[in-house]
Amino acid sequence: LVSAFIVVLLILVLFSCGGEDKKSETKKVLEPQEPQKNEYGLVVDSLIEHSGVVLKHQNFSDILLPFGVSYKQIIELEKLSKPKFDMRKIRPRHFYAAYVTKDSLNKLQYFVYEIDNINFVIYDFSDSLFSVRLGKKEITTRERKVGGIVKNSLWLTMEEIGVSPVLAIRMSEILAWQIDFNAVRNGDRFKVIYEENFVAGDYAGVGVIQAVMFEHMGEKYYGFRFKQGDDIDYYDENGGSLRKEFLKAPLKFTRVSSRFSYRRYHPILHRYRAHLGIDFAAPIGTPVHAVGDGVVIEKRRKRAEGNYLRIRHNSTYTSGYMHLSRFARGIKVGKRVRQGEIIGYVGSTGLSTGPHLDFRFWKNGKPVNYLALKFPPSKPVKKEYMKRFEAVRDSLMKELDAIPYFNEFGNIED
Repeated sequence: LVSAFIVVLLILVLFSCGGEDKKSETKKVLEPQEPQKNEYGLVVDSLIEHSGVVLKHQNFSDILLPFGVSYKQIIELEKLSKPKFDMRKIRPRHFYAAYVTKDSLNKLQYFVYEIDNINFVIYDFSDSLFSVRLGKKEITTRERKVGGIVKNSLWLTMEEIGVSPVLAIRMSEILAWQIDFNAVRNGDRFKVIYEENFVAGDYAGVGVIQAVMFEHMGEKYYGFRFKQGDDIDYYDENGGSLRKEFLKAPLKFTRVSSRFSYRRYHPILHRYRAHLGIDFAAPIGTPVHAVGDGVVIEKRRKRAEGNYLRIRHNSTYTSGYMHLSRFARGIKVGKRVRQGEIIGYVGSTGLSTGPHLDFRFWKNGKPVNYLALKFPPSKPVKKEYMKRFEAVRDSLMKELDAIPYFNEFGNIED
């Protein structure tokens, strides 16, 4: 009798355990699965993707019409999109993806255009009302340290040592107030600590520069990235701001073809006359930047100067830009421009023997040699942040000192 009771008890226990397992299994099956999103943050498992790249002379209408979007809808979409992204600015070879339903209607739900390797714009057709939003791909960064010696040009040197030439532009932007990068010469040296961006494991461009040292004509110039309060900027080794009142030059990576002089032989007029400016030789279409904040006070075409622009920066300083091929969009008299903003493009209009920018600068109404002027730095590191800045600087300086100089063959030079 006792044996029979034990057998029954075991059966009940086993039955009970089996039931719990079934409940557990049922519970696992019923747990909702998180929908998978693609790199644009869209759930597209139930949609068909059609992707491609923008062809030369192709516009949004050419791409969207085959997906059933009408001209009327495209016009509405263009107005909606303009505050965030101007649809007229699509570029050849840029990637796009269209997502349509799997049924017979093949209705367009989303259209994505990649503005660059990281930024994209999404046009959402899934609702009765269109919507437009900007997005960024998930970025991972890797720190990189590199040093090099300039040979022929900074741009070519970057390529030869296996670094993106964009790094040269970023360095020139940081040190634009200290070094005239038009005058960089063979033998100049640099070291830089920066981040490279990657999206899904693929290289996506130069990221933030943490520290840079550029040795120009035997003198070393430093730039350290530092945050004080809510502001992030670059400072020299003494905590002085690298931002001065004006840029070193209105163009990037060109050469000075004629300097400021009170007696220069004019190649067209064939006589000696004053040349109270600086000529920067550059290809037609090279962007021209405002050297400082200011207001456009003159914009017109003159016989000798060609397309001509003048900016008043303050009560003391004014700058002028001559022989432009054209003015930048939106530039007009009375417009306030920011330092570094593109205001026009190099040309050869007026009395000019070839494409160049004739740049003029006035102090208190008198022409002055811009290349000889020195402007004081602004907004240095505040006293309350100085100890922290010094700790950051010392750490980065130690890392910079340890970086070797590489040549085009990948060898280390002293």
